[in-house]
Amino acid sequence: MVRRPVAWVVAVVLLAEGVFIAALNWFLGVVVDRQDMSLAGLDPSTMATSSKIGGVVFGLYFALCALVAVLVAIRDRAPAGFGRVLLISVAVVHGLLGAFAWGLVGWTAFLFMVAVLGLVVLLLMTYDRDGGPQPGAPGGGAGQDGDLRAEAEPATTAGPAAVPGPRTDQPGGDDGHEEPQDSAPAQITRPATTTP
Repeated sequence: MVRRPVAWVVAVVLLAEGVFIAALNWFLGVVVDRQDMSLAGLDPSTMATSSKIGGVVFGLYFALCALVAVLVAIRDRAPAGFGRVLLISVAVVHGLLGAFAWGLVGWTAFLFMVAVLGLVVLLLMTYDRDGGPQPGAPGGGAGQDGDLRAEAEPATTAGPAAVPGPRTDQPGGDDGHEEPQDSAPAQITRPATTTP
C-alpha cells in the first residue's frame, strides 16, 4: 500500500526541515551577535537570543510533526486528536511559507514548500479514505467483521407476522365505533453502543 511510504517520507522531510530551520536560525543569531548588528535600534544580543530561541522552537515543532508521521507509519492508522491537529497545522504553515517564499526567495523554494504541503495532505487523505472498521457483510453471522452490535443483540428468527385479533375488553366494542388498531405490534429496539 502507498500509505506507509508516504508517512515515512513525510517524517523524514519534516525532520530534515526542523534540523535545517534550527541550524539556520542559530547561525543567523551567531552572525548578528558577532557583527554587533542592530535593526531599528534593537539590542544585538536580544536579536541574537530571539533568533536562536525561534530556531529551536520551530525545529522542535517540525520534529514533533515528524514524530506524529512516524507513529502513523508504524501503527498504519490515521492520526487522531492532537496528532491530526499538528499535521493540519504543518500543512497550513507550508502553504503560508510557500506564499512568502515565492516573493522573497524564488520559485524553487515555493515548489519545495508546495511539494511538502502536498505530501502532508496526501498522508491525511489516504488514511481518511478507508478509516474505521468496515460493517459486516449482509447475512453474516454474529460478531463477524468487527461488528460489536451483532454479538450483543440476540439473533431473531424471521417468521410469519402475527396479526392480533379483535379486542373484546374495550368498552363499546360492538357498536361499530372502534378506534383503528395497528396491524403489527410496535417493536422496541435498544440503542446501539458507540465507541469514543
